[in-house]
Amino acid sequence: MRKESKSKGWNEIKTNDSWAIFKIMGEFVNGYEKLSKIGPCVSIFGSARTKPDHKYYQLTEEVAKKIVDHGYGVITGGGPGIMEAGNKGAHIAGGTSVGLNIELPFEQHDNPYIDSDKSLDFDYFFVRKVMFVKYSQGFVVMPGGFGTLDELFEAITLIQTHKIESFPIILVGTEFWGGLLDWVKTTLVDAKNISAQDLDLIHLVDTPDEVIAILDEFYKEYDLSPNF
Repeated sequence: MRKESKSKGWNEIKTNDSWAIFKIMGEFVNGYEKLSKIGPCVSIFGSARTKPDHKYYQLTEEVAKKIVDHGYGVITGGGPGIMEAGNKGAHIAGGTSVGLNIELPFEQHDNPYIDSDKSLDFDYFFVRKVMFVKYSQGFVVMPGGFGTLDELFEAITLIQTHKIESFPIILVGTEFWGGLLDWVKTTLVDAKNISAQDLDLIHLVDTPDEVIAILDEFYKEYDLSPNF
């Protein structure tokens, strides 16, 4: 990529950037048109590398089923692993199953449990993340890697800075997430880089019933609607 860029003149690069705007606009328009029709959904995040026989894959299926049973659809990143488990649980429970797929050179491919009319493909991570945040009534964050952490902390930042409406952010798996939250409490809070109240944005649970209890309690007070 760097070698290719160096072989182009600056004006040519600027021209290519200008035309890319239309592709970016197209992804936004397509995403808004399709996702505005799906109704209230909860996003499930987690690793693409988790296998079907893993406890977190199976737990994600159960979480997704419960979410559908309580009147929400499920949005995932559309790929394998935890994403597949989320779509599978929603599909088995007869609910809305949405996949926001991203084109990557490895790991990512559409899973077979996404509704045929609710599978979207993106080239740009930032467009895809806007769709997650705008149309999700909650984030359920299963164990994952850098991508999962990116989505988690971006959502927290947007809520903390009042750029979007507040919605539940639920970490599932005390064994996996406990160390991260301990570090946040003992390092970020103690250094006064965040306030202790910011931790109120995050819930740490282990069971599907706890996930549903948090969602139900939150939406007794707030209306279901897009977040911006």
